[in-house]
Amino acid sequence: MSAERPTLPPVRLHSEAELARDALAAPLFVRAVRLARWAGPDARVGAGGELVEAQLPGAAEHLGLSADDDGAAYASEAWRLAVDTGLLDVTDPEEGELPDGGESEGEGTVTAGENLELLTTGSPQDVLGIWLEGLDAVHADATAPVLDDFADLVGEDGSIDFDALDWDPEAEAEFLDGVLGNLYLLTLADGAGEGPVPLPALAASMIVPDDMGEPTDDILEQVSEAMMRLDDQFRLLEPIGIVEYQPVDEALMVEEGDAADASAAGADEEDVTRYGMVRLTPLGLYGIRARMLEAGVDAPAVGDLADKGADALLDGIAYYPEAAARAEIQLWLAGRGTQGAVPAAAELLAAARGTDEGAPLRRLHCQQALALAGEEAEPAVRAVLGDPELGGLARVWLAERGAADVPAPPEAMIFWLAIDTIAAQLDADGELDELQGLVEGLSAQHSGFFDEAWRVDHPATADVLEAMGRLHGDKKAAKEARKAAFKARSRAGG
Repeated sequence: MSAERPTLPPVRLHSEAELARDALAAPLFVRAVRLARWAGPDARVGAGGELVEAQLPGAAEHLGLSADDDGAAYASEAWRLAVDTGLLDVTDPEEGELPDGGESEGEGTVTAGENLELLTTGSPQDVLGIWLEGLDAVHADATAPVLDDFADLVGEDGSIDFDALDWDPEAEAEFLDGVLGNLYLLTLADGAGEGPVPLPALAASMIVPDDMGEPTDDILEQVSEAMMRLDDQFRLLEPIGIVEYQPVDEALMVEEGDAADASAAGADEEDVTRYGMVRLTPLGLYGIRARMLEAGVDAPAVGDLADKGADALLDGIAYYPEAAARAEIQLWLAGRGTQGAVPAAAELLAAARGTDEGAPLRRLHCQQALALAGEEAEPAVRAVLGDPELGGLARVWLAERGAADVPAPPEAMIFWLAIDTIAAQLDADGELDELQGLVEGLSAQHSGFFDEAWRVDHPATADVLEAMGRLHGDKKAAKEARKAAFKARSRAGG
């Protein structure tokens, strides 16, 4: 049952009800819903489902936008989203004839889609499902080619020369997903995602090789181009609610290359903000995680294990940060509140047993979970006092609570627990100073520790003693640890 390290740290998401409210408040989604409710039997659409140009001013006016080209563009964008998310259903009329007997001129009609009613009658999960469809549509728009002069791409026969676009849709989508993935990871690394990420740093994370020292001129130029593309893309993505974005200061566009120079030259904080700042919103964390899960990426969230068994819990939180592991355990215990602390503790202890590679870390997290279970778990803990794998941690748990009548542990159990504890900490990749302190503290508590430790019947004995030899600050003790490791391997026949 050895646990696998997750690709990403766990994210703490807002509740579905909160996220659904955020989705319904996203500016582009708001406009799409308003147009879907505004559209009546007189609305006409073109062959691609877009609102005909003559009706765009009326749509813009309904949204409280100006009747100029900008207002029409915003209205057209919102209309496309309403169609893409099923808020509106496009219906083609019978060939050459409209329902009222007039000629169609290639125009279709629209009716309210099923999803429009779901926004008011459905669950938060229904709302989020519709919003995710909208995110996919906006993502596709953001990776579409930039057409500076569409007329140059149209041949004499009216066909479009797609090869002249120099556009690879899969590569464009992969690049944007990579950027959003890096932003997601940076947000989790930042804790609550309180700090926005400079756009130059985000672009450089996709362009500059990890092992590169000073970026070359060619790399800087690529970073600059990526920044300008990302600036356009984040402007499109912000209205759907996944990011808060401060665009690149247009005054910086005067001199070509300024953006890339800032990313490499280490401009001060005030200057960096002029090159674009982006932050994932709570809704953005939810949306990007949903896209990653769909792509097969392991992107855990706190709460995923709340309804799983204790074995899945202890394996699942094996490499979680401390705060996330604690939150996951609390949710798991809360879900078993009706059963009581004793059955929950007994289930945790049973899952902690084992001699596989991941067992020591499971026992460490079991001990942490029992601490959160409270004093009510004491009967289940006392029941394993005689267990060779669990008796040591049971005594520690009872002693920490000042429990009476705790039997003294056999010497063999003391040494076994010491090896098991260090094995767990080594697997957890804890802080080096803390691990060194643990190693030196455990060996100092028992005179002749290494003379006895190599005899411990634990699968990790030799590995632990070797690690103690590397970590121990006292040269004499480190040498004794290495000798003990050699004896342990010889004893095990390795």
